[in-house]
Amino acid sequence: MNNKKFIMENELFNDKFKEECGVFGVYSKSDLDVASLTYYGLYALQHRGQESAGIVVSDGEKHTCYKDMGLVSEVFNENMLKTMKGNAAIGHVRYSTTGSSKPSNAQPLLGQFKLGDISIAHNGNLVNADVIRELLEDGGVLFQTSIDSEVVLNLIARKAKDGIEEAIINAMGAIKGSYAIVMLTKDKLIGVRDPNGIRPMCIGKIGEDYILSSESCALDSVGAEFVRDVEPGEIIIIDDNGIKSIQFAEKTKSMTCVFEYIYFARPDSVMDGVNVYTSRLAAGEELYKEAPVEADIVIGVPDSGIPAAVGYAKASGIPYGIGLIKNKYVGRTFISPSQEMRERAVSVKLNALKVNIEGKRVVLIDDSIVRGTTSKRLVEILRKAGAKEVHFRVASPVVKYPCYFGIDTPYRKDLIGSQMDLNEINDLIGSDSLAYLSMNGLLSIFKNKKGFCMGCFNGVYPMSAPIENSKEHLER
Repeated sequence: MNNKKFIMENELFNDKFKEECGVFGVYSKSDLDVASLTYYGLYALQHRGQESAGIVVSDGEKHTCYKDMGLVSEVFNENMLKTMKGNAAIGHVRYSTTGSSKPSNAQPLLGQFKLGDISIAHNGNLVNADVIRELLEDGGVLFQTSIDSEVVLNLIARKAKDGIEEAIINAMGAIKGSYAIVMLTKDKLIGVRDPNGIRPMCIGKIGEDYILSSESCALDSVGAEFVRDVEPGEIIIIDDNGIKSIQFAEKTKSMTCVFEYIYFARPDSVMDGVNVYTSRLAAGEELYKEAPVEADIVIGVPDSGIPAAVGYAKASGIPYGIGLIKNKYVGRTFISPSQEMRERAVSVKLNALKVNIEGKRVVLIDDSIVRGTTSKRLVEILRKAGAKEVHFRVASPVVKYPCYFGIDTPYRKDLIGSQMDLNEINDLIGSDSLAYLSMNGLLSIFKNKKGFCMGCFNGVYPMSAPIENSKEHLER
């Protein structure tokens, strides 16, 4: 099978924005097993990245690091975690946005500098990483990886003589983009969130021990109490003296990535005061107000489309039902079906529940449409199962622009919403009708929060983005 054909077939199973990464950190003054706690925290954040996983533990002097390609449960085992002893740890699950997917790019990154060992794990994307990297290389700095997290590590190391706090403040002043970073020195756990708060991070507590995490669901999974979100432009420093906050950026404005609420985050997380599940439910209700239709059943695309489908059903009075069954074991190593097998109508990832679909007018709810390949396939599956009508409803606005801030998105030319109007998309995917949630409708569901990055919908970004042709050069 040639490469182009493989990519086209694989898109049938990967027609979504790709998750970014997940970070987790713990600092314990008691006798917590920080390695195991970080393992379970990363396990709860597995949805944010499935390519690699890593943990670094500090015993107060040196750092012990283990990382590899694969899922958290594949990379670590009980015996390994028992050897990682210390009072503080950071962990990372990765999906590659900048830098290719290979073992050397797995995080956390571990380095040595004047003040001792330092480790870093990063979720996000730096839009000026190449420029800074080139300047550092001109100054004689050698890089071991192709990821922008190493740029941050070297910026901090250059100012180590000024102390860790000043070094971090200086480094954060130089970088531009989105980031939720956790760092470990020999005696401190440090968290940093970008001045726009594009990527999420929160603080948790177990007794007098503190935790940093990309999402609150990981705090729940390890029995920690949610304390608060890290503010945009804030540095959190945790050590034996407790917790310290430094605001390193002036005039910060919250611009949380709206796709965290639409798709990326786990439904049981709360981000910047917004319950993710509730927001998805409200999106479905608003979608019905904007795009009602007469039908017999409302179904959601598993898993992220289901809360919106429940909301649509609630608002419309049309019964909600299960219409698509997901094979939860189709993962990273899935072998794309051959042409022959596809012609036999192999539905490996999603299959229709015919008893609920046959002879019915179906409203199909998905969280988004990116390329349109999966949407077309879903309509075909439902029609084959005997659906009388298929009305496609999307619980987000039309995706028209790429993201440059930590989400792996296609080029604009590959985004169906950028290349076609509503009628053309409807004809392509084969639905009886198609409607998206409006941008005003999306914003109306967030009652207690203002300020979102919606660049993928309207092309307006929190900061200037690189020209689209430079996406290649972000990957060295």
